[in-house]
Amino acid sequence: MDVIRFPDDPRPVRWPHPVLAIGNFDGLHRGHVKIIERIRRGASERGGTAVVLSFDPHPPRVLRPDKAPPLLMTPAQKREALARAGVQGLAVVRFSQDLSQWEPEVFVRRVLVDWLRVAEVWVGADFLFGRNRSGNFTVLRTLGQQHGFRAEKIDPIRYKDFVVSSTRIRRLVAEGRVEEAGALLGRHFAIEGTVVEGARRGREIGFPTANLATENELLPPNGVYATFSTINGVVRTGVTNVGVRPTFDGPPTTSVETHVLGFSGDLYGQRQELAFVQRLRDERRFPDVDALREQIAADVRRAGRLFDKLSV
Repeated sequence: MDVIRFPDDPRPVRWPHPVLAIGNFDGLHRGHVKIIERIRRGASERGGTAVVLSFDPHPPRVLRPDKAPPLLMTPAQKREALARAGVQGLAVVRFSQDLSQWEPEVFVRRVLVDWLRVAEVWVGADFLFGRNRSGNFTVLRTLGQQHGFRAEKIDPIRYKDFVVSSTRIRRLVAEGRVEEAGALLGRHFAIEGTVVEGARRGREIGFPTANLATENELLPPNGVYATFSTINGVVRTGVTNVGVRPTFDGPPTTSVETHVLGFSGDLYGQRQELAFVQRLRDERRFPDVDALREQIAADVRRAGRLFDKLSV
């Protein structure tokens, strides 16, 4: 997937008739997938290119930095997920205070027309853009008619009783409701990073762990989770502790440690994707190491029963 950035990079010649979806696509949830399916179909019909337009930094970080939410994905995760979904090009607009003051017509002319030369644009039903969020879908469609591109919108996607949104998914993850977050995402919520050396306490008590140094901003709350670890393309089951290891003395630094079930090798330096399947319990302090060891063994048995139900 090609990635270009506004205003630095020209549109590639190999992007004929871009069919564009505009949004932040954080998490790439079920609603995002629906709009990507639509632009892929439109690109196929036109002999064009399926392109996503996103913004960096995330606009709230510029406009309301004190209220900006932690993101569900790192930029690398988002690029990989978009490519897997069949997006052919990613156009990233550098968001700034200056750009936020552009009138809707200026944004359309400079970005959609002059830069990308779009054939078709798809947005969500609540899409707003331009100075003071004064541009909506009706404005976009009118401007599209003036500049020679088609503008369409996609209705919100619902899962059971809920509208699927990145905001709702962030809330669910922050509350530890990772199963529900996964249902809205259409896959398990996942973080990624590099396995680093820890204090080796897990190994000492019979449950060695892979300690993850992650670039992700959002973690589930402290607790114990059933997880999937993907390392070098191999998926393994595990039990992960997110927290400060209160049974042991030391600074209360949050760590992410996974006991990979049935694995005894060395994972140091490996890239790991860690997908959260289900919350098993809260993190808590134990009176001694033996009590902690007994509880971890119970966690492993419980996770094993869960994975058996999932036919893993």
